[in-house]
Amino acid sequence: MSESSPLVGVVMGSSSDWDVMQHAVQQLKAFGVPCEARVVSAHRTPDLLFEYASSARERGLVAIIAGAGGAAHLPGMLAAKTTVPVLGVPVPSKYLRGEDSLLSIVQMPKGIPVATFAIGEAGAANAGLFAVAMLAGNDPALADRLQAFREEQERTVLAMQLPEVGA
Repeated sequence: MSESSPLVGVVMGSSSDWDVMQHAVQQLKAFGVPCEARVVSAHRTPDLLFEYASSARERGLVAIIAGAGGAAHLPGMLAAKTTVPVLGVPVPSKYLRGEDSLLSIVQMPKGIPVATFAIGEAGAANAGLFAVAMLAGNDPALADRLQAFREEQERTVLAMQLPEVGA
C-alpha cells in the first residue's frame, strides 16, 4: 500500500467534527492504511461533495468514512453519488447529543446503503476498524495485523482485575 495513494477517505461536514473523526484516522494509520481526511459539507459545498463522491472509485478509494452532525446528510449524499461503500459516523450535536444524526444516517432509503456506526468517538474508531477489516479480505498481512490487534484486546480484558468488595 502506497502512502501517496489513499484507500480510505475520511470526510466530515465541518472542522469542528475533527475531534470525533480523528479516531477513524488514528485506527487507519495504526494499521498502515493510507487515508485522506478533509472537510466536505453536504450543504455548504454540494458541488465539492458531488465531485468527491463521483471521483472516489477512480481515485482508488475503497471506502469513505463520513462523519456528520445535525441534519447529517453527508453520508447519504455521498452514498447517492458513488458505489464506493460509505461508513456513516453520527457526530454528537449540541442539543440532541447526536441522536438526530444517528437517525438521519441510519434511515437511508432502500437501494442507497450507508453502514452506520455508534455516535461519537467509538463509532469513528469502529468505522476505521471496519474499513481495515474490509481491506484485510484481500491483504493477508493486514489480516494478520488485525488478528493481532484482536488478540491484544482479548489479553487486555483477561488481565483485568476488580477491586475487593468491602475493603
